[in-house]
Amino acid sequence: MDYVIRPVRAEEWPLVKELRLTALQDPVAPVAFVETYEQAVERTDDFWRERAAGASEAGDGGVRQFVAEAPDGSWAGSVTVLIERPDDEVRFGEAAEVHQAHVVGVFVRPEARGTGVAEALFGAGTDWAWSLGEPQLERVRLYVHQDNPRAAAFYRRIGFAPTGRTMPAPGDPAAFELEYAVARP
Repeated sequence: MDYVIRPVRAEEWPLVKELRLTALQDPVAPVAFVETYEQAVERTDDFWRERAAGASEAGDGGVRQFVAEAPDGSWAGSVTVLIERPDDEVRFGEAAEVHQAHVVGVFVRPEARGTGVAEALFGAGTDWAWSLGEPQLERVRLYVHQDNPRAAAFYRRIGFAPTGRTMPAPGDPAAFELEYAVARP
């Protein structure tokens, strides 16, 4: 694998925007993301600047976005890790009962799928989560749509397991998001 896995930098907001818009045009986007392409494309450059800055190493520490950078500087994929504490405002899903991380925004370009990029991105994200100080995080969780079996199989393969918790899928209360988690090693 010829990719460098690293956190985004604040000044890379145009690349953050481009990758997100590309992800939202992927055929599985309707079951993989809460946001639509139409919503994202309407966001201002200030929104994208703030998003990149907040998820960078220079950000407040509650969010980190990791990218897979190819030798030519292009980005092959990304994951974002949100820190959730029991007293935090709920961003997505159920309120945190323990100190935990939440993986969101998982995307790997089709041409990089099956190359180890997704595994490396998850490794960087979970390593970062486990490295955080007191109080230590007890688990890392994510949600996967019931109609996204390929993603669910990948998550199980890298050590995440279904918790049995579900929630209605945003925008489709007849469908469910399934919670998967991995406990602190």
